Amino acid sequence: MLTNFVVSLSVVIAAALAHAQAPVIKIDGSSTVFPITEAMAEEFQSSQRGKVRVTVGISGTGGGFKKFCRGETDVQNASRPIQASEIETCRKAGIKFLELPIAYDATAVVVNPKNTWLKSITVAELKKMWEPGAQGKINTWADVNPAWPKEKLKLYGAGSDSGTFDYFTEAVVGKSKSSRGDYTASEDDNTLVTGVSNDLYALGYVPLAYYEENKGKLKVVAIVGGDKAPKKNEAVLPGRETVENGSYFPLSRPIFIYVSEKSMAKAEVKEFVNFYISKSFEIVPQVKYVPLPAKAYDMVKDHVKKNKLGTVFGGHSEVGLKIEELMKREGSL
Repeated sequence: MLTNFVVSLSVVIAAALAHAQAPVIKIDGSSTVFPITEAMAEEFQSSQRGKVRVTVGISGTGGGFKKFCRGETDVQNASRPIQASEIETCRKAGIKFLELPIAYDATAVVVNPKNTWLKSITVAELKKMWEPGAQGKINTWADVNPAWPKEKLKLYGAGSDSGTFDYFTEAVVGKSKSSRGDYTASEDDNTLVTGVSNDLYALGYVPLAYYEENKGKLKVVAIVGGDKAPKKNEAVLPGRETVENGSYFPLSRPIFIYVSEKSMAKAEVKEFVNFYISKSFEIVPQVKYVPLPAKAYDMVKDHVKKNKLGTVFGGHSEVGLKIEELMKREGSL
């Protein structure tokens, strides 16, 4: 009996030591990209049978780039392209990187399911709600549109470290990070879902996947994109088809992972990245995001194979970038 116990204990200790000594791939960044990367990490770790550990944090795209450009993480989840200031920070630290688009996302404008007065909203009305000058002036729904209730407007949105915040403000207000400050902000999209679902007079914005996972708690609002939209004054709901054809304008965008060149030299990181790209066409739609065309993933694989460094965005985001336009850019990297 004692011998069996000692043998069993030795096996447990050996397994624990092996787990502790397994190489760790460190990932952080966007809460939008998190569900995709978390699913990839789980599948990869399962395929490795404990030989590699993958940790995935959520500090927002901006918070994640701070860590990435300090060399603290191997992979950066990003719901927008790397910005000029972040490129410079990485350059000063000697961090070179690969920029790999992995899916498309739509930002969904959501309200409480019991909201009866709002089925669609124009970009101009969203701007009136969210622009910095709205603070202290636009306090009720009726202040935005007289046909809406004279009830206090409660807003929920991404925190300032979020790439979704950067993109939403640029697409709606016209300038990245330009927003009123008196709203409930969080880098955790589940917090925003809970807030809107519990408040009849709330409006918020979250990644489409978080709406899809919480359809019973939220109501999605169609967007009227205006003169620059492919369907000018038509109200369009977010979904795979409207994101793919570009008609959900201006709130659809590519999302990325960035990989440190130094980390890519590690066998386990390179294997994980290749696994991620190979599985994206299958797993991305499973977690309610819009996959790129299969040939786009082939292009991304080629970037990894040839170690193509840098960004095709010049240090800034672009509103309403269609999938085919993204692929042309990637093809010229």
